[in-house]
Amino acid sequence: MPDKSQPVAIKYPRGSYIILEGKPSADRFYIIKKGWVQITRETDSIMPEEKVAGPGEMFGVVSAMASRSYIETAVTMSNVLLLMFDRSYISKSPPVAVNIIRQFSQRLRKLDEAFSLRALKSSAENDPSHLIHVGSYYEKTGKASQALYAYERYLACFPNTDNTENVKRKILKMKARVKVSRPEYSSDTMVQTYPKGCLLFAEGEKGNSLYIIQEGSVKITRIADNQEIVLAVLKKGDIFGEMAMLENKGRAATAEIYEDATLLSVNRANFSILLNEQPDLVVRLTTLMAERIWLLYRQLTNTLIDNSLGRLYDTLLTQLEKNRLDLNSVSSYECNFGFRELMGMAGIPEEKTNEMYKRVFTARRIIEKNDKVVVQNIASISKEADYFRRSQKILSHKQ
Repeated sequence: MPDKSQPVAIKYPRGSYIILEGKPSADRFYIIKKGWVQITRETDSIMPEEKVAGPGEMFGVVSAMASRSYIETAVTMSNVLLLMFDRSYISKSPPVAVNIIRQFSQRLRKLDEAFSLRALKSSAENDPSHLIHVGSYYEKTGKASQALYAYERYLACFPNTDNTENVKRKILKMKARVKVSRPEYSSDTMVQTYPKGCLLFAEGEKGNSLYIIQEGSVKITRIADNQEIVLAVLKKGDIFGEMAMLENKGRAATAEIYEDATLLSVNRANFSILLNEQPDLVVRLTTLMAERIWLLYRQLTNTLIDNSLGRLYDTLLTQLEKNRLDLNSVSSYECNFGFRELMGMAGIPEEKTNEMYKRVFTARRIIEKNDKVVVQNIASISKEADYFRRSQKILSHKQ
């Protein structure tokens, strides 16, 4: 039997389809040795990317590492020579995996930015000055602990500005309202525990650690135009915060403890050690980042749906896909997030919450139990999402 851990050289004539967007169960990726390949995606209309790949470039790696359907179509523009890799090759070559991790990190930032522009009509701010807007949002929504954290971080970065005195007054008011203080740990403390509701970090501040969830869950959000969009609700085993650590840039998003959580904190120094001593961590991180990129592409295609209800159902379907559920099942399923978080994931303005709540729960396809969305019938969500997607395509063709 052939060794799957080794690449296989394959020749394709001009005009050949190598992979097709949407084709399920991707398990191989490709590196171009000779020739040129055209790469297209459904999201090209809203996020133009490089469409021509040449020698040394790879494609299909996100889908292969995530074991998901392909997120691009690749067609040869000339006779080409490709090296085909099985996803297991990554575990045999940590240096290749580390290189992919850095590429994934850059790609995630671009996708985060594109999604923010589409969902909130506003670009993300990775500058510390944005912390005052994060604090203002949480203050407005009555989240004193979160507001306090953002304001304190802003003041640490900008101790002498026109906003300084006003922020100091806000901090005093917030402290009087916060009943549970946020734990503080040194950068070399690896095991850290946080209560529900506090911020682990806020978008814009510097970060030098990534986190691995040992217990509990963490909500990843972005604040723009005084509105919150939920990028993900992460659970045990998930890794996050690596982009700021790898690129030495500001945090691209805010991490809020969604349920009491125990985290493993890994700083830059420890990360280098772990990569050498635990190659499985490299593979795990590569896979999780691929999952996040795949999810962001799905979320971007979701923004192409004009109908808010359709966007909501499609967002819910994406979360069901993310958890690898049988989409033809008539079983029920309890999600790890509430309706408000679902609205945020779909990029639907908060002022529409009551309207959408009535429309969705009247149909009884989902209910909310203990602040968690419960899908009554998985297959019905799949059918509803498919209906709105097909309707959007028909409408787009007419336009």
